[in-house]
Formats: sequence, C-alpha cells, structure tokens
Amino acid sequence: MSVMSRVDNLIEFGRLICTDLAQASSREWLETNGIGGYASSTIIGLNTRRYHGLLTAATKPPVGRLVLLSKLEETLVIDGGRFELGTNQYRGAIHPRGHQYLESFRLDPFPVFNYRIEDIRIEKSVFLVQGENTVVIQYLLSGLPSRDIGTLEVRPLIAFRDFHSTTHANDAIRREVETAPGRATITPYPDLPSLHFAHNAESIDSAGFWFYNFEYERERERGLDSSEDLYSPFLLRFKVGKEATGIVIASLIPHISGDAALLALQERKRRQKIIAAAPDRDALAEILSTAADQFIVARGERKSVIAGYPWFSDWGRDTMISLPGLTLVTGRYDDARNILRTFAPSMDQGMLPNRFPDAGEAPEYNTVDAALWMFHAVHEFLRYTRDYDFVRTDLYQPLTGILSWHERGTRYGIRLDSDGLLHAGELGVQLTWMDVKIGDWVVTPRTGKPVEIQALWYNALRVMEQLSTTFGDHDQAAHYSALAERTRARFAQVFWNEAEGCLHDVISETGVDSSIRPNQIFAVSLPYPLLPPDHALRVVEVVERDLLTPYGLRTLSPRDSNYRGRYGGDSRSRDSAYHQGTVWPWLLGPFSTAYVRVHGSSAEARDRAGQFLEPLRSHLWEAGLGQISEVFDGDPPYRPGGCIAQAWSVAEVLRTYIEDALGRRPEFPAMTA
Repeated sequence: MSVMSRVDNLIEFGRLICTDLAQASSREWLETNGIGGYASSTIIGLNTRRYHGLLTAATKPPVGRLVLLSKLEETLVIDGGRFELGTNQYRGAIHPRGHQYLESFRLDPFPVFNYRIEDIRIEKSVFLVQGENTVVIQYLLSGLPSRDIGTLEVRPLIAFRDFHSTTHANDAIRREVETAPGRATITPYPDLPSLHFAHNAESIDSAGFWFYNFEYERERERGLDSSEDLYSPFLLRFKVGKEATGIVIASLIPHISGDAALLALQERKRRQKIIAAAPDRDALAEILSTAADQFIVARGERKSVIAGYPWFSDWGRDTMISLPGLTLVTGRYDDARNILRTFAPSMDQGMLPNRFPDAGEAPEYNTVDAALWMFHAVHEFLRYTRDYDFVRTDLYQPLTGILSWHERGTRYGIRLDSDGLLHAGELGVQLTWMDVKIGDWVVTPRTGKPVEIQALWYNALRVMEQLSTTFGDHDQAAHYSALAERTRARFAQVFWNEAEGCLHDVISETGVDSSIRPNQIFAVSLPYPLLPPDHALRVVEVVERDLLTPYGLRTLSPRDSNYRGRYGGDSRSRDSAYHQGTVWPWLLGPFSTAYVRVHGSSAEARDRAGQFLEPLRSHLWEAGLGQISEVFDGDPPYRPGGCIAQAWSVAEVLRTYIEDALGRRPEFPAMTA
C-alpha cells in the first residue's frame, strides 16, 4: 500500500501515514446528512476537536446541532488476547494505540478503515443517511481461523451536548438503557432527544460508566476548553467466526440492523449520481462536486448553505457568494431556486440576514454586502438557466426593495451618498466580509465607502437595469442606469491610487485607506467592471505581486506594518490575524476570473488560471479530506486553519476551474458595462 493514493478521485492513505500519529491526526474526514448534521474525526478515529463525533445531529435543521455519539471504542478479543482498535489522547498519554493496527484508510465513497491483527482483517465503514440524523457503522471481519471464535466488543461513548461545548461527568445523567432484541435506547437527559441503537450483537451489557479527561489537541491550540468526559451507557458483544459482519445504527429514529445494507446501497448510488453529474471528468471537478454537495442543506421545505464545517451555520453572504459554484456549475438549478427562495422572504429593510443563528432565534442583520451579493447570484443564475419567469415572480420585487432601501438609507449608516457611492458603517460596527470584532475592538472597521461595496453596488444597479428592461419597467431601468453612471464616474475619480497602481481600500470622511487588500479585485472580476482595461490590468498585477500565494490571496500586503503572517493561537491571536494577512482560498475565484479577463481570455491566461489552482489539488489530501480549508497562513509553508471545509472555498475554486481554466462559461447578453 502506498503512502497515499491519487488514482482517479479516490482519497486513500496507507500504513506509513496511518501509523504516524502526527500525520494521521492532521487529516480529518467529514460526513454530512443534508439537514445540517454531520460526522467527523481523524483518519485514525482520534478525536482532536470538540466538534468531532460520529453523530452530530441537527435537531432544528439545519441548526440546533448536538454532539450525541462521540465515538465507538472497539476491542477484538481472541484466545484471551485483547486488541483495542481505538486511539485517544488523555493528559500526557495516547491510549489505546489502535492506529498501530490500521493498514489503510480511504474515502470509498465514505470513510473506510482497514485494520489488521496478524491474519485477521477488520474493515470498518461509517456513513450518514441523507435526510436523517442517522449514522451507520459496519464491521466486516475476515481471516479468523474457522476453529477459533472471537468477540468484537463495541462500546459507545456519548456526549449529548451542544456542539460548541464539552461534557463533564455529572450525576444528572440517566443511566437507564431500554433494551429489546436488536435495539438499545438511551435518554440521558430529559430535555434532549433519545438515541436509538440498532445492532446485530449477540449480547449487551448495560452497565454504564464515565471515561474521564479526553484531550482535544486542536481545541487546546485554539485556546478553548480542550478536556471532556464521555459516558458509556452499555457494551455490545459481537461473536465472530471465520467471517462476520457487525452492525451499529445510531439514530434519532428507530431502525433495525437489517436496514444497513439498503441504506449503504442508496447512499452509494446517491453519491455516484453526484460524481456522474460533475461538470468535468477530471478528479478535481469530481472531488469538488462531491464536496459541494455537503454544504447544501434543507431549511424547512427549502434549501440553504452551511458556510463551513464543523462550526458555521447558514450565512447570507457566504450563501450568495457560494451559490454559483455549488449549484450552477454543478447543474443543480432547482437547488439554486430553492436557496434563493429561502433568503428572499428573509429580507428586512433591504438587508439579507448575516446568518441564521444555531439555536433558531431571529436572523441577524449586520452585513452590508450579503444583499448586494444576491444580485450577482441572480445574474449568474440567469446566465446558466435563462429562467426569467422565476426571477420575475419570486425575486424582482425583493430585489427592487433592496435598492430602494439602500437609496434612502437603512441600518448602520448604509445609504447612497450624494456622490453616487454607497456609504456603510457606524462606530463599533463591522459590516463587510472583513468582520472581526474582539470585545470593543473592530479589527478592520472599513467604515465609509469600501471598494468592493462600490463594485457590488454598481453591479446590482446594472443587473436591475437589465432586469427592468427585460420586464418592461423602462422608467426604473432609466433610473438604475443613471445611478450606475454616477457611481462609475465618481469611483474613477476617488478610488484610483496612482502611486501604487491599484485601488484604495476605503474612502471615508476622515481620509483614505490605501491598504493593499484583495477587496479591489471585485472591481475587475464582477460581470460589470468599474475600471478601464489599463487600470484593471494594473490592479491584477499588484494583487498578484503582493497578495497571491499558492492557496489563495492574502488579506493584506506583507509590506504593510499591520501584516500578520501566522493564523493561530488563542481566539484573540487568531482573530487579530484573520483579515490582516491570512490567506483565503475563495479569493482565487475572483482573482482568476479577473486575470483571465484582463488577458483577453487567451489560452495562455486560462492555462495560468489552472496553474493557480494546482496546489489545492494536493490540499484535498490534507486537513479536511476532499475539502478545502477556510484559511491558510500568509507566510510559508501556508499552514491551513479555520474550518476544515468551507463552502465558498470549494464553490469558488470549482467555479473558476470550470469557467476560467477550462473556459466553459455560458454566454450572457449583458456581460460588459
């Protein structure tokens, strides 16, 4: 077995990595269920995060997430010998060290662990059932001499807590286990759901007890609570002979162990369809299409987008930026319609929710760009579908309302100024995508007139000008056209920074912020560019020179005194670097689009766009397997950080690969200013 396999789209690791604790524990797998729930751990089953677990259920889909089943501890008992397959980190110790038996790990299509103890092989697979809070774990044992009979002991360890928290031993837990043939049910706390275990074990031991002081290394590095106690409610014993299959199904709804085979078949077929529908037969397109599916979730009868795993919910800005890559490039047009239908009614005072909170409270309206990104999402939706009837019926009036509110003014000082530019922000408030706030400190306040907000505003006006014309609303079309011309004229006057050959980042009443940041790239990459060709080319050149890395764009030039090249440490340290130099992969999308555009969409430019993405091919075998991380360090070796799977990272890399590198961009009548 090789160290890692890159045959087609199979992600696989051999014994050299599986038995190397440092390398194995840095690679994490992710399973999702389409309603916000997930399962995740490392390739050796060592939980390094409080977010790791075999079943994190979305009790108020796609939020209300609870870590119910943390893990299963497995022990093979043969001739009196005990071979423990688990791997845990306790204070000062790794115990047991089951990874020493792990021959390989692969995603095929879901996590498959292959253990070997002498001639005995154990293949363990894990997957979630689409649309249910259900995890299926199967063990296939082979190689046991026919004269011997062994036992596979499987002990669940439960947390039953909010996925942002940790559990500690307590006397409030209910220890009762309701048993029936092939099933065990626990209800550890009266205000939390019951968890049903279907199994085909020969016997169950209902004696429960606590396991203490599990250590989560990634949480310790992040300066967060990194210790947890887990409770084991019972022990399952499976008798094994020459060949045997053990089944455990943990779910919020009752199952029987016999369901496992059909559920596995259905899930394989579902994923095969995703791969078959990928926009290219290349491994990058197939893996990213599979990754894209993990972010699209149900919200009631409609759809939404989880911004990132393991800890984000559905965010307005992230959803609108991600929509083209997740749903249009992949041909999931009905999902695109449903996502737009989810967010359109949620508008308030011309603003889209920044996010839907985890606990299901009222949405938060504290972003200036989420609503403006919706115009871009609609533009791209029409470019792929030409479905003007849907836009007229479901979106035209809400979009008109957004512009109307912005013209007369809405929350947080968001208003159209007399010069035709959009103002946004108040003291102590962060409204753009660079939105970190530490206590009362807004790290990148960007109050005034941020450069990308003007680009988005201009594009919104042009999109509505085109829609109004199409729908026969000619007075509105003329109004939007006039506003757009004012915006373009003023933008050219105040944002060009001749000294640096690029754009200022923010214009405000107190002065000009000339920090070299990636926000200026949107004035070139969006469908209706704001710059003449010579200035657009210079912007791309400056961004490439100062901000481009192998994994995305830095958020600040290393030449800036405020630059932070490392993203790590406790919350304050991480947050203070988040937009001060940290690299964001999603920005490769707009950068590559801009690069191809200013170079005339030549074959050479498309080849270069493909080269920009090459390092991310290797990244698919690191960190979150088959996924793209949220951020990377700004300095070499560009260590990944943040979420192991980020929606707009996947979406924009997939989109730019198909549209810019491969040149498969549907034509649209109005693509220039």
